[in-house]
Amino acid sequence: MKKIIDQLREASQDLLFISESEYPFEVFQCQSKDSLTASKILSLTKHPANTPVEVISIDKFFTVAVTPQDWHEEEEQAIVHKFQRLVTIIKETLSNVQVYRVGTGLLDVYIVGKTPSGDYVGLSTKVVET
Repeated sequence: MKKIIDQLREASQDLLFISESEYPFEVFQCQSKDSLTASKILSLTKHPANTPVEVISIDKFFTVAVTPQDWHEEEEQAIVHKFQRLVTIIKETLSNVQVYRVGTGLLDVYIVGKTPSGDYVGLSTKVVET
């Protein structure tokens, strides 16, 4: 599991997820052998039980970040490439990946999947939506 955590940390280093603001990614692991559900995520992340949670696919979450645009300059193309690499690493190292968008306005986002050993590992970030 340490290898997976190291791979995620390296791939997400210096990347900022852009919404109405920019936030870094942090690697985390969940101490749970049970299947993850929205209520389990709320409990593990110490959010109130009535906090809204939206569960989406990794592809939907990263669509904008991994899609090259004609107007991208060299630096922006490099960022798109880094996001593409991050998504590839997540998909290659974790199974059953889900993205949990928790809250409203300033959302906590948890990109979580299962390691081959059965532990849950992922990345967290924040998204601002008004």
